[in-house]
Formats: sequence, structure tokens, C-alpha cells
Amino acid sequence: MSFDKENAKKTIENGKAVLGLEFGSTRIKAVLVDEANQPIASGSHEWENQLVNGVWTYSLDAIWGGLQDCYSDLAADVRKKYGIVIENLAAIGFSAMMHGYLAFDKNDQLLVPFRTWRNTITEQASKELLDLFQFNIPQRWSISHLYQAILNGEEHVKDVAFFTTLAGYIHWQMTGQKVIGIGDASGMFPIDSETRDYNQKMIDQFDALVAPKGYPWKLRDILPKALLAGEDAGVLTEEGAKKLDVSGMLKPGVPIAPPEGDAGTGMAATNSVAVRTGNVSAGTSVFAMIVLEKELSKAYPEIDMVTTPTGDAVAMVHCNNCTSDLNAWVGLFREFSETFGLEVDMNHLFGTLYNKALEGDKDCGGIVAYNYFAGEPVTGLNEGRPLVVRTPDAKFNLANFMRANLYASLSTLKIGLDLLLKNEDVKVDRIMGHGGLFKTKGVGQSILAAAMDSPVSVMETAGEGGPWGMALLASYLVNKKDGESLDAFLNEKVFAGSEGVEIQPDPADVAGFDQYIESYKSGIAIEKAAVESI
Repeated sequence: MSFDKENAKKTIENGKAVLGLEFGSTRIKAVLVDEANQPIASGSHEWENQLVNGVWTYSLDAIWGGLQDCYSDLAADVRKKYGIVIENLAAIGFSAMMHGYLAFDKNDQLLVPFRTWRNTITEQASKELLDLFQFNIPQRWSISHLYQAILNGEEHVKDVAFFTTLAGYIHWQMTGQKVIGIGDASGMFPIDSETRDYNQKMIDQFDALVAPKGYPWKLRDILPKALLAGEDAGVLTEEGAKKLDVSGMLKPGVPIAPPEGDAGTGMAATNSVAVRTGNVSAGTSVFAMIVLEKELSKAYPEIDMVTTPTGDAVAMVHCNNCTSDLNAWVGLFREFSETFGLEVDMNHLFGTLYNKALEGDKDCGGIVAYNYFAGEPVTGLNEGRPLVVRTPDAKFNLANFMRANLYASLSTLKIGLDLLLKNEDVKVDRIMGHGGLFKTKGVGQSILAAAMDSPVSVMETAGEGGPWGMALLASYLVNKKDGESLDAFLNEKVFAGSEGVEIQPDPADVAGFDQYIESYKSGIAIEKAAVESI
């Protein structure tokens, strides 16, 4: 769709533009979209978490200063491009990195510094809750943080009147509503996809578990209300407008969408909210999200269960390592070239080496690579040591070496996904790939198709990522027709004609990756020995 500057200007002047804003772990980003849901302006603010008394946190001052600076940056972009100011908007949506713990007392005072998803201080709570619920409760989930505070005997717990996520907190301050999008809620406490609400049986189990402590609250009373995409979540108050736009130009009364987590906005931005669809984000780390037709037969510690912004169950496999080791090897080849006086363009080098991998043996010819810069919970590693291992009779050539390293970038993900696709017989019609691994046309995409034995699509434009996904959810709130599903809205109003390029899995590649993964799993013992020895 071609960009029409005059049309974009009119959209903003008429108060028809929609704003999506997302708090990432290193950047807060705002995206303004027009009536066709195309980005027309953006703003950002860089920020960093702080380690305070052993806890990763962001201060409330950093949160508000960052939000205001990000919005000011967006407003400056609008002034520069169109020579106007933002006075009104059709809708707003706030999203943020999921999980974590923001707890408040009855006077709305923060009880302890914000505990982010990055903290790994809730291992005991996580294990005990998994045993209680028979449902995987990761350490970063809000309920893990609350229960660990109870196990620690923390004084503040008796005073908790409300706890929420970062997106839920921002939304509350903007609207006065203690609500949360169901996708973000699914990182606080397990969701029942039948009732599209918190799992009541598990809430009762938790209340019974902590009853001997005699706290004056019940769990449901202190959780934010879970809302589905498109449901009424309140409007921007006068106080909220002043907090967002310090210039005072933005008028209150703007409808605000249910606040979502970065998983939900990623699903919206990749058009993978429908059952039997999914997306894989592959960069420094890699994760896959598959929208399920039915619940899994049991809990798997390797698989996180969250939901789409409309409450459908989503299985998520998250791995800490993806392209870092690949990038390191490509860097080595660049250094080799420069030693001979050859200046190499990095994009060309990546493309050449990635395409060389496609010439390799389907099983990598006896070479196995481990890309573990960091530990990997899916394979039981607390630390990592990058390794390349081969048999004496391996076909050790450049094509097989590169193929082994490309396989390695997705091997841990494949181990997790095989639990879904093979053990649980989960069906997937379409996977959307996004991130750095897919920049070289067709290569990472075909390797992922082989890993999953599923068609993989990559869009020519990745859009603006999470904040754009949040803008789409806000647009859905005010622009949907009666009874129009989020899936239909995205298909017809946003992604029509931009399905991307699809690659079908090659049966020989699938068989080769399956063969490779057996050697890879057998060799995990080598990786563990390396961690212990070096």
C-alpha cells in the first residue's frame, strides 16, 4: 500500500489515528497508524533495568519518564512530518513485557520495587505451584512472585490490595480501570480457555494453600479483571492524558484497548491468532507460539501455556540461544577474509554462507554443533559452552559445517516443539517466521520448515513489531464490525494481500533434521561435561 502523506495528516487532524505503545526490556516504542492500519509516525525511548538488592527492576520514575519521553518523541515525529500536533486519537493501546510483579496497597502505594520477568528468585514457588496445579508455572509469572513472597514471609504480602503487570499498571493509571488483556493475564495466572477467564479451580486451590496464613484477601480480589480483545477497557481520563502528554495537547476520552503482553502483540503483528497457526521469532533467542485446538494432555516443564488476546490456548517454547554462535562463526570468516585483504560486505557474507548450507548433507554429514552461549532450560543446562563435535569419518566441509550451525540455532526449539507436534499430535496449518534468522531469503525459513515439518511463511515487511501489534488491537476495539472476530479483522483489514512467501517442508530435509536431532540429543552429555570442565 502506497503512503499518502496528505491522507495521513488528515487522519491525525481528524482524530482518527490509533496509537500503540509497548514497553520492551531495552526500548519503549510508540507507533501511530492510519485508518488502513499502516504506520504513519513513531517514537521511542531507550531504557535499562537496574539490579537493586539482588532484584531486577525499573523505578516508577523510569517508567513514567520513559513513557512521556516516548510519547514526546512520537509527537515530535508528527510535527516534523506533517507540521501538526496530536490533539485527539481514535484509540490507544498499551503493552509491555509480560509477567513480573507490581503490588499495591489499599491506598494505591507500591509495596515493593517492581520485580521484572528477568528475575530468577522464585524457583521454590514455581516448583510447588506446578505440583499443586499440575500446570507449568514459570518463575517469571506474577503468581510465582506472589507465592515466593509468601514463602519468604515478606511483611508486605498482608497489605496487598492489587497486583498486576507493567502493562496493567500503565492502563490503570491512564483509565482508572484495574483490568488486563487476557493474553497478559495468562502470564499472571493460568487461564481456562473454556470460560475465557482465570482458572477458577486453580484459584480455589491457591486460596486453600495460603489460607493458614490468614491474609485478609482472596486471590481473585487482588487480580486485575481479565478482558478479551475488543472489550471495553475504559477511556483516557483527564489525569491520564496529562501523565501521557506533558505538553497538555492530547484530549481525554480516548477509548483504550485491554492492555496486552508482548506475546499477544507479537501474535497480532504476525497474523497468528487463529487456531492451528503460530509464529517463530528467531534472533539472539528463539521462541515459538502455537495456537492450540485443545488442551495438552499433561504439563510439560519445557512448554509455557499462555493465550491469544481472545483467550485461545497457546503453547510457547522459549529457548535462550539462537543466532549468537552463528554470528560469531560468520564474524570469524569475515576476519579470515580481511586477513587476505578482502573487504567483505556482511550481508553478502551471511547470504553466501547461509546458501552454502543448503548444499550440505541433510543430516550434516556427522557434524553436530551446540550454540549454547547461555544455559538452556529445555535441555537442562544452567550454563552454556559453544561446541562443534564431529566423528573422525564426518564429511567435514563448509556446507555441512554451516548447515550444522543453522540446525543448532533451532535444535533446542525443535526438541520442545516435538513434544507438541509428535507427543501431543498438535496440528499446525501455518507458521509465520520473523527475526534475524530469516533475513537471508529462503534459508532459515526452509530449515525451520524442516524442523517443524510445517509450511513456514515470512512476510516481506515485518511491520513495526509489538507496538504495531498493540495498535492493531486498539484499532480492532473501535473499528470492528458487530460479531467480527480478531482473526477476521486481521485477515481482511490488515493483512489482505500480504500473506508473505511460503515454503513447504522438503521431506528429505525433515528426515535429515530428525536424524541430526538424535545425535544432538545423545551429545547433550558432552555439553554438560564441557560446562563442568571448562
